[in-house]
Amino acid sequence: MPKTCSEPRHRLHLHGPTMGTRWAVSADVGPHLDTAHLRQALADAVDEVDHQMSPWKPASDLNRLNAQPVGHWLALPAPILLVLARALEVARLSAGTFNPAVGALIDAWGFGAARRAPDPAAIRAAAGEPAALAHVALELDAPGARARRLAPVRFDLCAIAKGYAVDRMIEVLAAHGVQHALASLDGELRALGPQANGEPWPIAIEAPVAGQRRTHGVIELEDLAIATSGNYRHFLDIGGQRLSHLIDPRAGAPVRHALASVTVLARTCMDADAWATALLVAGPAEGFELARRLRLDALFLLRHDKGWTEIGLGRFAPGSERDAPA
Repeated sequence: MPKTCSEPRHRLHLHGPTMGTRWAVSADVGPHLDTAHLRQALADAVDEVDHQMSPWKPASDLNRLNAQPVGHWLALPAPILLVLARALEVARLSAGTFNPAVGALIDAWGFGAARRAPDPAAIRAAAGEPAALAHVALELDAPGARARRLAPVRFDLCAIAKGYAVDRMIEVLAAHGVQHALASLDGELRALGPQANGEPWPIAIEAPVAGQRRTHGVIELEDLAIATSGNYRHFLDIGGQRLSHLIDPRAGAPVRHALASVTVLARTCMDADAWATALLVAGPAEGFELARRLRLDALFLLRHDKGWTEIGLGRFAPGSERDAPA
């Protein structure tokens, strides 16, 4: 039987704008919590991530790093150094299917801050830059709180920074004594404990249908994070051709395969966010093998003529290989 809290609790909902979307928190809290102070602390935490890691803000620490001459050290705050370090590790473990050193390609294809549509000249220029995996294009000096680029590439942290922002919200909630909460930002979520009634937090997994909001299934979270990466929600339509916002760094172009979405469970939302991207970019066969080898909890939805097929690993395994209707 689920355990319940002895102190009376009520459901608190907080939200606000950040990173071109909105953050949100649902929490079961006691009567003495300073709600206004908590909301401000949450907003400050996500805004700090945005100010450090946004490719859209000219003065962000990420853009300062991209503007720093190759080989020159740049002092950086601890949060972005932490995210860069994890991004480099996922890049190494994924053999480059997750590669934050593709900022120029993202902009060239119209998904970054520079332009809203593909630019053939920019694509050729970006493809002509020296190919470099992130973990060999950047050197980090954690004790010295600094970093330096080792190749003329531009870094982009959009596939991991939102997940990290969710982790920061969880840290803020815990610091304020909250024990039962769900934090989200865009499609990334993380649960802090169960609900106050002892039940896990139910999370809907979206069906990969463009232009619609449909539920594929539901999973329950308790002290876990979840993130989904898909090619059906954010894309450009160029002359009737749909271009995914996810760039395959190996091809220098948007991903093109039957994998519609990947959902990953992890202890941190930063990891769930990064690995969902890495597995989707890798594609059905390579992504599944990568997830299997690293023992990731991952759900793959593969598109076909009659709908999509579900293949799951780890916590998703019991529902694997079931066909869903279109």
